[in-house]
Amino acid sequence: MSRCIAIINGGGDCPGLNGVIRGVVRSAILQHGWRVLGIEDGFDGLIDEPHFRELDLDAVQGILPRGGTILGTSNRGNPFSYPVREADGTVVVQDISQQVVTNFKGLGADALVVVGGDGTLAIARRLNDLGVPMVGVPKTIDNDLQGTDLTFGYNTAVGIVTEALDRLVTTAESHHRVMVVEVMGRDAGWIALEAGLAGSAGGILLPEIPFDIELVCQHIHQRREAGSRFNIVVVSEGAYPKNGDKIVQATAEETHGLVRLGGIGHYVAQQIADREGLETRVVVLGHVQRGGTPSPFDRILASRFGVQAVEMLAQGQYGQMVALRGREMVAVPIDEAVAEQNLIDPAGNLAWTAEQLGIMLGR
Repeated sequence: MSRCIAIINGGGDCPGLNGVIRGVVRSAILQHGWRVLGIEDGFDGLIDEPHFRELDLDAVQGILPRGGTILGTSNRGNPFSYPVREADGTVVVQDISQQVVTNFKGLGADALVVVGGDGTLAIARRLNDLGVPMVGVPKTIDNDLQGTDLTFGYNTAVGIVTEALDRLVTTAESHHRVMVVEVMGRDAGWIALEAGLAGSAGGILLPEIPFDIELVCQHIHQRREAGSRFNIVVVSEGAYPKNGDKIVQATAEETHGLVRLGGIGHYVAQQIADREGLETRVVVLGHVQRGGTPSPFDRILASRFGVQAVEMLAQGQYGQMVALRGREMVAVPIDEAVAEQNLIDPAGNLAWTAEQLGIMLGR
């Protein structure tokens, strides 16, 4: 039976999104003869006048190595809590989910592939309950979704940070500086820990391990006493000191969405400079971790996710998320997949390995 499906991505962009889109389109058309619609700019594309376009084989030609997403995305379009500006200029939050359901059904699509992180997939699960049959694909460079062993984009981000650390070592060594490198990682410090291990960092500060700034400075002092005249400290954006709070640039109320983190790198650098009297510099890698060409690993993983999502639609496995478990692709209930975050175990092997190598974790 000929069908029409749609695909949408929400939240931040990351390398490999185009690989998922390509995997969905090519599998749906070549294996099932289905039509595919691409919804633009996340759930915003289903609010007011829907924004979408048909995706044929030509539309996805050559997009596998491209970063970002050809469909655009948004991390603010939660239809269950959508900010609406009133005539007097005030902003009120409304539930416009029924409008989204109506607009989706007006497309003539039978089912929806939703590519996103825990927030986007939680929205998708609720829409599924309201009559939008859907299958989820996990997307987050933080690798913080419990339902899957790995998410696409993460491998690329670790590679980008590792390359940056390799470059920063030479300039730090030349000027005998402390370099504090702030990387992404709101609640999970996987990027910082694995890139820090790969990039020979002297210290790594993680959201899962509140750090003692005195121990951080003590470690740097001891390294200098031992003859090392430079130091690299990698800091997750969600790291925070003991008995302190995460540093934010904007609250959820101010952004009408997620808290915007940022500033912990400057805090750590200032503390080191003040306490140790050392020349300290800060590098905030920010969105460079999201951009650019996906690694071969992420291209393959994204393709597998896209193909498996189509297969799950063909089998009617709605309300499920495709996941990597070991080497196999499996279906996981979205409620289970987003119930808990995939966080670093402070007592686990990866953290232990770092400390055995002499890397300071702030504890």
